[in-house]
Amino acid sequence: MASALDRAYNIEDLREVARKRLPRGLFEFVDRGAEDEVSLRGNREAMHRIAFRSRVLADTSTRSLETTLFGRSQSCPLIVAPTGAVGLMWYDGEVEAARAAASLGIPYTLSTASIAPLEDVAARAGGDLWFQLYVWPDLSLSEEIILRAKAAGYRVLILTADAAVPSNREYNRRNAFTVPIRFNSRNMFDVLRHPGWIASVMLKHLINGGVPEFANLPQAYRSNLRGKGSTRLMPPNAPITPEVMRRCRALWDGPLLVKGLLSPEDARLAADCGMDGVIVSNHGGRTLDGAMAPIEALPAVVDAVGHRLAVLVDSGFRRGADVAKALALGAQAVLLGRAPLWGTAVAGEAGARHALSLIRSELDRVMGQVGAATIADLNRSLLTLRGTSLAASLEAAQSRRPD
Repeated sequence: MASALDRAYNIEDLREVARKRLPRGLFEFVDRGAEDEVSLRGNREAMHRIAFRSRVLADTSTRSLETTLFGRSQSCPLIVAPTGAVGLMWYDGEVEAARAAASLGIPYTLSTASIAPLEDVAARAGGDLWFQLYVWPDLSLSEEIILRAKAAGYRVLILTADAAVPSNREYNRRNAFTVPIRFNSRNMFDVLRHPGWIASVMLKHLINGGVPEFANLPQAYRSNLRGKGSTRLMPPNAPITPEVMRRCRALWDGPLLVKGLLSPEDARLAADCGMDGVIVSNHGGRTLDGAMAPIEALPAVVDAVGHRLAVLVDSGFRRGADVAKALALGAQAVLLGRAPLWGTAVAGEAGARHALSLIRSELDRVMGQVGAATIADLNRSLLTLRGTSLAASLEAAQSRRPD
């Protein structure tokens, strides 16, 4: 895989290699969004509408990407976001991706929907580990997982708030990517066309433990990917209410975040309930189709609660320039989901490290080009919306013309 990584100059290159390597159902599970994918496209379109207003008369020959988050310094303001089923992209995928993040001094967030047990990832990967939790109607089951994560040494807990109502991902049903897995002529043929994935991932699972399962679900919900009695990849989730946030706060003495917010009102409520941070997110365009892009929602959330708690953001970030824009708008860090996932799918730990290194190096380069020697130098004065500065300049020039 070294040659594949050598030819992967950006995240899109890694995505293309992963597309060829993975069965279609698995690739589309990661790659696509909900319904008509308006939110999925909107995340990128919103990013492209923001332009840099560079300050080039500054010495940026020496730059630092270091930052501090929840009392701990890290090499750069990136975090690996929680993504499900990493262990289907690469055998032992969660451990491999977590090791890559640890080697770069970047936190890794393990998903409730991971294949590897949270205890196994903590024991084998190390690093700054965060855990993402889906909350279930029986809160005692959620509390069981919180206590497991706490005992295993996870430092930060994230409550996902935007998945209480199931999303409509029609491609999963077309590809029979459901639980239980339903085989048909289309998906069987597709899987057989990817013998490398069969040999390097699925056969290893079968040899070393059988059909994969969601190892971090409560025992009452746990099932392997051929499990009976469910038509969803995960059990139903419960809303994240003030009561839920306060109960989780009582159990978790480390940093506690809520993920999936787009409104300043929700952010204020989270702060009132004792959260240490919020993650502005539309779930990568995978839940509500038509939701505003997080990069658009970010400034209002920062203005509302940035003085009270940490504001982070995810969804749609593919380049270091995207990260720089979010930091300039007031985010303290950016979570990356699909980007390191494509790297993991291509080459495990080495691929995830390559993906994260690409974005980190792009961020470093952009900082030098816009006039920011440190993360703190990134601010809103360096940004404009495309076309608005030109319109304002023309209007001002017109007003100065003599009669």
